[in-house]
Amino acid sequence: MSKKGGPAVASILKMIVPAGKATPSPPVGPALGQRGVKSMDFCKQFNDRTKDLILETPTPVAISIKPDRSFTFAVKSPPTSWLLKRAAGVEKGAAQPGKEVVGTVSLKHIYAIGQIKATDPVMSHIDLKNICKSIIASAKSVGIKVVH
Repeated sequence: MSKKGGPAVASILKMIVPAGKATPSPPVGPALGQRGVKSMDFCKQFNDRTKDLILETPTPVAISIKPDRSFTFAVKSPPTSWLLKRAAGVEKGAAQPGKEVVGTVSLKHIYAIGQIKATDPVMSHIDLKNICKSIIASAKSVGIKVVH
């Protein structure tokens, strides 16, 4: 029997990189370098694609690396906890969520965050109401109170 050559499998690397601030230094450079990808190429493309976001926004990125060392990447929306903390104006979440409250957000903030999260391809099949329910649950787990 002969082996059939199937399509080459790409490896996927997931990282959180500050928007507009990707540099070939750690953690980006070593993570890409050990997979044979030129980190400078990624940094230029990433910074160009995230130039419209606020600088230093933690931006999840999924990099698909092909066997020939070429790559493609998808930029996702910032983590929900970061968006909630920014809307509430706090630096850190509660040490004991559920027992202490570090800040408050309104339903208007929840709706705005929901619209941001709805742009992610993963959330495309989920309606906005359920996304907002998930964000309210995340707010509770961070120690942020939602006021109606």
